[in-house]
Amino acid sequence: MEATNTQMKTVVYDDSIVRAFSIITIVWGIVAFLVGVIVAAQLSFWQANMGLEWLSFGRLRQLHTNAAIFAFVGNGMFAGIYYSTQRLLKTRMANDMLSWANFWGWQLVIVSAAITYPLGFTQGKEYAELIWPIDLLVVVVWVIFAINFFWTLAKRNEKNLYVAIWFYISTIVTIAVLYIVNNLQIPTSLTHSYPIFGGVQDALVQWWYGHNAVAFFLTTPPLGLMYYFMIKAADRPVYSYRLSVVHFWSLIFLYIWAGPHHLLYTALPDWAQTLGMIFSVMLWAPSWGGMLNGLLTLRGAWDKLRTDPVIKFFVVAVTFYGMSTFEGPLLSIKSVSALGHYTDWIIGHVHGGALGWNGFMTFGILYWMWPRLYGTKLYSTKLAETHFWLATIGILLYVVSMWVSGVSQGLFWRALDAEGFLKYPDFIEGLTNSVAMYHTRLAGGTLFLLSSFLLVYNMIMTAKQGAPATVSVEVPAKRPEGDKESAWALLTSAPMLFIGAILVISVWFGASGTMLSPVLLALLIVVCVGAIISYGLYQKRWGHWYGLLERHALVFTVLALVAILIGGAVEIIPTVIQSNHIPRVITEEMIAENPELAETAKWMQKPYSPLELAGRDIYVREGCYLCHSQMIRPFRHEVLRYGDYSRMEESLLDHPFQWGSKRTGLDLARVGGKYDNLWHYLHLMDPRSTSPASNMPAYTHFKSKTVDPAVIQNRMEVLKLLNTPYSEEDIAKALEVFASQGELIAADLASKDVDIAPDSEMAAMIAYLQRLGRGPQPVVAEPITAGK
Repeated sequence: MEATNTQMKTVVYDDSIVRAFSIITIVWGIVAFLVGVIVAAQLSFWQANMGLEWLSFGRLRQLHTNAAIFAFVGNGMFAGIYYSTQRLLKTRMANDMLSWANFWGWQLVIVSAAITYPLGFTQGKEYAELIWPIDLLVVVVWVIFAINFFWTLAKRNEKNLYVAIWFYISTIVTIAVLYIVNNLQIPTSLTHSYPIFGGVQDALVQWWYGHNAVAFFLTTPPLGLMYYFMIKAADRPVYSYRLSVVHFWSLIFLYIWAGPHHLLYTALPDWAQTLGMIFSVMLWAPSWGGMLNGLLTLRGAWDKLRTDPVIKFFVVAVTFYGMSTFEGPLLSIKSVSALGHYTDWIIGHVHGGALGWNGFMTFGILYWMWPRLYGTKLYSTKLAETHFWLATIGILLYVVSMWVSGVSQGLFWRALDAEGFLKYPDFIEGLTNSVAMYHTRLAGGTLFLLSSFLLVYNMIMTAKQGAPATVSVEVPAKRPEGDKESAWALLTSAPMLFIGAILVISVWFGASGTMLSPVLLALLIVVCVGAIISYGLYQKRWGHWYGLLERHALVFTVLALVAILIGGAVEIIPTVIQSNHIPRVITEEMIAENPELAETAKWMQKPYSPLELAGRDIYVREGCYLCHSQMIRPFRHEVLRYGDYSRMEESLLDHPFQWGSKRTGLDLARVGGKYDNLWHYLHLMDPRSTSPASNMPAYTHFKSKTVDPAVIQNRMEVLKLLNTPYSEEDIAKALEVFASQGELIAADLASKDVDIAPDSEMAAMIAYLQRLGRGPQPVVAEPITAGK
């Protein structure tokens, strides 16, 4: 018998997967905070590196960031999405097996990262350090999650997609695009690979990914969760549905353009830097629109702020979101970036977002959701209150100390005397002046860690006093019928035609020359005015159209995908084309035909020798880029301190690029030849022997470990596939050249009463450092000496 509208069926939600993700969120949160305290201690006290290579700062810092982002926030995101999606769509997740495959696959990724990072297996790209086999696993797990989610959308018992679902959709499609593009690489072995992009290409793609990983993993999912859990906790409707529409679409469209603001004043083309800055500043509006929409939702419920710790966590989380999204655009303004970039200010900004915004939102969700998962009340509101205040004090100590340290560092580095020369030429003075702030950061981080144990105890006791709850809901046996309008009708409606025209003309305008751009600008203004007039005259029709769009998940997803693809394509494709037009080898004949190539040839990077390449791979393995940049900005104080500013041509062959984003130590772009081999040996064995106030870990294992030249020869063959101009002869003679250059360095050190093996990692690292900022170094002639 056919079901009627009065017939009902029971839907039982799968909350076992939510409980699993909630538990593991807490576990990995403790791990992330603990490792964070350890690396903070290492910056305050170098002895905390414990003389062990697998516990050095460069390796553990990668573990800390990945544990905080992908383990703590990631698992919390899955918990919240699995809980809210089922209730918003009034259906069980499509497939229990896929849900559990998502859970166990994600934990396997995290455990693999926890093992490989301390062992030195890394790609050397911030927030994307996982080696290629784990990258493949991430893709598989994400696809499983996406299939389960969109399958659930297809079988939903609710016609309209609530705003939280919009943010989940954008997260799923955008992270897939970002992760795949940024991790395109060619393996050289099971644990090593080279990205297909190099130099400026790799820099732009990496920070297109890095910035938007923050946007679509640390921002859009928590915003979606905010629109569900904060509304539930306050028991109030969302303040403005219209504002949530504007917030969502403007946020996902604008965010994707903002990545280049991480590369201001670098060798990235100026037009890309300017685009990144402009769109970053524009992000102020949608970001604060979302923050205000969240806070104003509490109108009429502010009395709960005094008594409900969940509301406290949510309010502070959204406030940190507002602070972070004010600070991010501020730091993207060129004059502010000139001061703040490479300093601790950026560290404070990142932690304000990751722990203040994401952390507090996750805590609030857990405190609200956990008792309901066990059919009971929270064990102790007082413990939750205590957790809130301790964590708040801890994160404020952390963030404020990094603000003070970062601004002080920026002012210190750029200070010039009356004659226009460096007032503080010794870089290490800036580090010693930050020590007190580093200790404050350590205290704040420790307090944040300790406060999280109150959460652990509270969750355990809450679970003990209850039992796993089974939640069900009655829904019509017959699923809601779809609307008559087809996807094509939606896509060819007036709103879509206006939106499509605006996007096409905008992209065309950005790519046009000086002759065509005024015409396109005028056309763009006309179309925008037409869209505004159309909306004003037919507002109900536009509203009806968007209501239909909410019910058509496929069209909604396609539009979200288009919105995020435009910015990436406009920025990345021209940059790749521009850098590919630069020849990797410039001959005298080419210069005779085109004299403009003479300047390019002056800065053109030459391929690394086998020993130098080995040293570079070691540099990447140890995470040296986390404390040392290789990008001198065109400022007088940087040129005076480090040497001539960096050009695009100098790093085109670097896979991956090593421009860096933080200077705990000096910029190394032109360090080659500034010190002799003995200085580098002493500095690596015991940094305090050359820089008494240094907090750099010792790398004594470089002396005892050796490099297999056959492995380097194989890597040269892979780099040749990536347009590195190695000849067949270069590769054939790699073992011989490797040995001879190592012997030169070993002989030079032997003359100074230091013995190292020619094939040691120490010899390779010294060879690489001596190469930076210089041309190819001798491999069969005189040993390298300072100033030569």
